[in-house]
Amino acid sequence: MDVKTAFLNGELDEEIYMDQPEGFQEMGQKRKVCRLKRSIYGLKQSSRQWYYRFHRAITSIGFTMVEEDHCVYVKRSEKNFMILSLYVDDILLAGNNMEMIVATQKWLSSTFEMKDMGEAEYILGVKIHRDRSKKLLSLSQETYIKRIIERFRMHNANPVDTPWIKVVFLAKNYALRQKKKRNA
Repeated sequence: MDVKTAFLNGELDEEIYMDQPEGFQEMGQKRKVCRLKRSIYGLKQSSRQWYYRFHRAITSIGFTMVEEDHCVYVKRSEKNFMILSLYVDDILLAGNNMEMIVATQKWLSSTFEMKDMGEAEYILGVKIHRDRSKKLLSLSQETYIKRIIERFRMHNANPVDTPWIKVVFLAKNYALRQKKKRNA
């Protein structure tokens, strides 16, 4: 999902004034300035104010911010979970309950002016591939890597295997097991 004019949703904490925009100046009033009531594109604090506005809104409906990444939010119930990721004005939703996802989409659309971009195929240079029949999800950065190779003119470089295996299957309780190992 894409938030249309996201930065305009930010609420300012301080008084900010700007010159009158061209074409909106009144005759004989050219020296007057305008006081901003909201963030606008070009203000240094617009991005931060948009984030604060979004954070207040999304936590008000039960999402919790992930401490390790403040742009990722989680919502859980007994059997269901949902993950929301915010990157500037792009929102990625994932979860195990479609009704919960649709309800969140509707809420977001009623709170902010949104555009539904459909199922995500790419996010931050990562290709997302789903095979629902096999219940598989794969992530790939092949396109990004090829672009980097082109950018640095490394077409003739010799590839080397990484120590990581090419395909990794994660169990449902993988994160819990890793956390227990760290705390042990």
